[in-house]
Amino acid sequence: MSHIPRKRFGQNFLQDRQIIARIIDAIRPAPSDKMVEIGPGLGALTLPLLDILGHLDVIEIDRDLIERLARDEKLTIHQADALKFDFSSLGKNLRVAGNLPYNISTPLLFHLSEFAGSIRDMHFMLQKEVVDRMTAAPSTHDYGRLSVMLQYRFDMEKCFEVQPECFYPAPKVHSAIVRMIPLESLGAQDHGRFSNIVLVAFSQRRKTLRNTLKTFLTTEDFEALEIDPQARAENLSVSDFVRISNYHLPHKM
Repeated sequence: MSHIPRKRFGQNFLQDRQIIARIIDAIRPAPSDKMVEIGPGLGALTLPLLDILGHLDVIEIDRDLIERLARDEKLTIHQADALKFDFSSLGKNLRVAGNLPYNISTPLLFHLSEFAGSIRDMHFMLQKEVVDRMTAAPSTHDYGRLSVMLQYRFDMEKCFEVQPECFYPAPKVHSAIVRMIPLESLGAQDHGRFSNIVLVAFSQRRKTLRNTLKTFLTTEDFEALEIDPQARAENLSVSDFVRISNYHLPHKM
């Protein structure tokens, strides 16, 4: 491998053929699918996808890697930062996949959430710890702001785990494949308010909701919502946060 992985781009290249085959099997691409790959790297997923798809869009920031990608009439290369890329420009019903740079995975997931209406599904390689947080249930250690904000937008499933030795260079963490399917709206009338309440509630995890949400809810409000003010943010479901967000919305700030 002549390309030297760049730390600033969070480059760890998947090289295990069995894992690559399992990922392709999890995605189940069809020739007519409108597929987008984020961070194709050295083409571990790109080439097997091109064997199946009628067309593939890839988003890559590293110019050296772009030069190494196969020149294929079915391949469109977008030299861009995925954190700033307008995914809606590629149309609707997108299937998105990739081995995401672990150093920007959380902001990238939030960015992709903004385009949920244009996306059919997503399959990503991520740090196992992040996938565990994404898919965590309420009242568990891993459940937090990331869990709530992504579970509001997506149905998510941890598909399987991947060992560090499957990459070059081997990362210091274990990885996992996650499947994300956009949901119909769960009903937050003001997404900005919903997002702010979740942020504030988890800003001090060990404090009770009476303390963290005192700007939003009075004792009477907690009673009306039938939410225990002595509970903590980690004890609330996504639908609980939606109910709080929508409660007397015209009068609450």
